[in-house]
Amino acid sequence: KPKDIDIDVSMNSINPFNWFRVGNKYKKKNFDLVIFRYWMPFMAPCFGTIARRIASNGKSKCIAITDNVIPHEKRKGDTLLTRYFVNSMVGFVSMSKSVLEDLKKFDVTKPKKYIPHPLYDSFGPSVKKNVAKLKLNLNETVRYVLFFGFIRDYKGLDLLLESFSKADFNGENVKLLIAGEFYSNEEKYLQQIDDLGIGENVILRTDFIPNHEVPLYFCAADLVAQTYKTATQSGVTQIAYNYKIPMLVTNVGGLAELVPHKKVGLVAEPNVASITNNLNEFFKEENSSTYIANLEEERKRFSWSSLVKQLVELV
Repeated sequence: KPKDIDIDVSMNSINPFNWFRVGNKYKKKNFDLVIFRYWMPFMAPCFGTIARRIASNGKSKCIAITDNVIPHEKRKGDTLLTRYFVNSMVGFVSMSKSVLEDLKKFDVTKPKKYIPHPLYDSFGPSVKKNVAKLKLNLNETVRYVLFFGFIRDYKGLDLLLESFSKADFNGENVKLLIAGEFYSNEEKYLQQIDDLGIGENVILRTDFIPNHEVPLYFCAADLVAQTYKTATQSGVTQIAYNYKIPMLVTNVGGLAELVPHKKVGLVAEPNVASITNNLNEFFKEENSSTYIANLEEERKRFSWSSLVKQLVELV
């Protein structure tokens, strides 16, 4: 954890008695501001109840940083749960414009602000590409497309696999490096890889990826692929920005607004033909140096100090 920061691990998301206890504890502290991080309706009863208890002191303002408001994988009761949480807040920060629009379905009066997610710069410094490949036991002569993070159906790995099987990569030796745990049915993806006949060109690192290995995977990659079917924003984008790795994203949610087309990467439509064409284009044009220079410039707008400044403005 950061130095000189006290972290109180006391919240239990499934124990209502805990919610009242924690809420009353922080109600007594009379903070000016309490910030909640909201990413899924499951947390709404816990967060909403705690916020109501805290705000009952008449002084503390509760605002939310909303990663998602409408979840990617919808379930019955999502709308009711999210409304319970939204009603307990006095203001909102969204990290994509699409989430800002989703918020309007639940509230049209409270202050809201769009602030892009700052860089994920906490995993450690960059390393040279050949060193990263060596440490990951990857072939130094191969170029890698990286799919990183939890593997869930909405992230479109199936689209990427099929596109990868159709791309010609301009004669380059390119492999797909999949790094992250399966949160969906693993077998169907393994079967798809087998059916497409691309097993030799797909490297699976689907165990838990520890933090110290994150720089290695990004620095070993030539391109980070986020072929999502739905999205709001993604932390993977901001890790790629941090390590200055070009990206291929799909035009869904807030992904495209963070990745200007042909400037820091490429934007495809969420279908196999478009993703394939963009993969071919990336390896044909060989604009890596231009992308990296643009990434260096673009990343300046994703500072943590900017997030703090705009949070204060919202309050």
